[in-house]
Amino acid sequence: MSWGTELWDQFDNLEKHTQWGIDVLEKYIKFVKERTEIELSYAKQLRNLSKKYQPKKNSKEEEEYRYTSCKAFLSTLNEMNDYAGQHEVISENMTSQITTDLARFVQELKQERKSNFHDGRKAQQHMETCWKQLESSKRRFERDCKEADRAQQYFEKMDADINVTKADVEKARQQAQIRHQMAEDSKADYSSSLQKFNQEQHEYYHTHIPSIFQKIQEMEERRIVRIGESMKTYAEVDRQVIPIIGKCLDGIVKAAEAINQKSDSQLVIEAYKSGFEPPGDIEFEDYTQPMKRTVSDNSLSNSRGDGKPELKFGGKSKGKLWPFIKKNKGATPEDFSNLPPEQRRKKLQQKVDELNKEIQKEMDQRDAITKMKDVYLKNPQMGDPASLDHKLTEVSQNIEKLRLEAQKFEAWLAEVEGRLPARGEQARRQSGMYDGQGAPTANSCAQDRESPDGSYTEERSQENEVKVLATDFDDEFDDEEPLPAIGTCKALYTFEGQNEGTISVIEGEILYVIEEDKGDGWTRIRRNEDEEGYVPTSYVEVYLDKNAKGAKTYI
Repeated sequence: MSWGTELWDQFDNLEKHTQWGIDVLEKYIKFVKERTEIELSYAKQLRNLSKKYQPKKNSKEEEEYRYTSCKAFLSTLNEMNDYAGQHEVISENMTSQITTDLARFVQELKQERKSNFHDGRKAQQHMETCWKQLESSKRRFERDCKEADRAQQYFEKMDADINVTKADVEKARQQAQIRHQMAEDSKADYSSSLQKFNQEQHEYYHTHIPSIFQKIQEMEERRIVRIGESMKTYAEVDRQVIPIIGKCLDGIVKAAEAINQKSDSQLVIEAYKSGFEPPGDIEFEDYTQPMKRTVSDNSLSNSRGDGKPELKFGGKSKGKLWPFIKKNKGATPEDFSNLPPEQRRKKLQQKVDELNKEIQKEMDQRDAITKMKDVYLKNPQMGDPASLDHKLTEVSQNIEKLRLEAQKFEAWLAEVEGRLPARGEQARRQSGMYDGQGAPTANSCAQDRESPDGSYTEERSQENEVKVLATDFDDEFDDEEPLPAIGTCKALYTFEGQNEGTISVIEGEILYVIEEDKGDGWTRIRRNEDEEGYVPTSYVEVYLDKNAKGAKTYI
């Protein structure tokens, strides 16, 4: 089955068919491209939907997600975000594996088709030229034969006429011979042209056209195979993400199965429990006796025996407001005294925990500044130690303020819990708590950090510190090849590297670690290929890559 032998006379139809095949391929490319756009749009809408229903930070919604049903919903939102990511993967893979490759293939196909049909038209034009030459020699031979016949007839007529001179007869005879010779020459030329044309025609229909049509057939078959492979790829791209999509759906099911109605009910109790005891029975008051009507000790307004004003008949209660009585709205007191005991205890505990975290953060910052000051003292070329005094004073004042605030809330909390200690005991407990938190750092510093004016005057032992020479930085930064990263680090505080060899970082920034702390209190980090330098080790949290060369393992 060959187009060259079966379709030798269908040049124009093959040209139309191959153009149609390319149009079909381009239509399929357009189909896949639109599918990728739909996938991207769908993924974007899913991500926006997931983001829309995510709980807002520091809002009431965030507190609601303590419940298992809300946690399951949050897991569903996160899984849908991952689900959207798989649709983005489908779009990316279809673009890279189908549309891009097919677009390039179409351009090559068009170029090849153009070249093949150009060769075919060239062969056709050559055959047309040969045909014209054959027709021309044929007409010339026909014309010369007719002229030779007329010349022969004229000669015979002149020869038969007795009135014609011998010279005229001779002239007619010579003319007839000339015409006969011309006819013979035209015959030979026509014969030669015919033989040449037949040879060219045989090569055209049995060699040139079959070869050209065979190339066109192979080109068309490659197109058909390629579109079939692309359709398989189209299905495989979808199939590849099915396991991950299945995991996303399994995650939603697992989150739904983790919903615990009993746990949620217990959380409702913890959230709204007042801590009050239900009111006792109201005693009967006999108005038939001439006596002052009073409210019994177990009455609604005095159930706790707190000595508050009595409830007068027909008047408004000024005693304890119970859950089924409307509460007055107003500003929330600092000690949360407007809340029921249990809710007040929870709020105070939450406030104490927040203050303790802030205190710990300030203490960590103080320790970091102190350590950096020690490095400056031992290595003046790194910076001026006095430039840190103001910041140390400011941090110390903040710690003191937070401690006083925490002690105040601790006292209110102890009052609610019925365990208010003596003033001295409470002070010792607070002092012991914060000293314990700062103990690991304080052990490496002088015992008394604060001077009377609030500044830090601690001094490190010279034996426990490694001196850093001014040339160390220069030697290390003159390396021709950059050091490989051995891990990453996160900046705990903002550091302004104003001295040579240091680098500025912003709190929360992620950077690469290229050299660990060698005992001098500095870690070498890199932001990009052009920005690297040293920062105080206490200012960053280091995550070393265990597989990196030269990395140490910390337990």
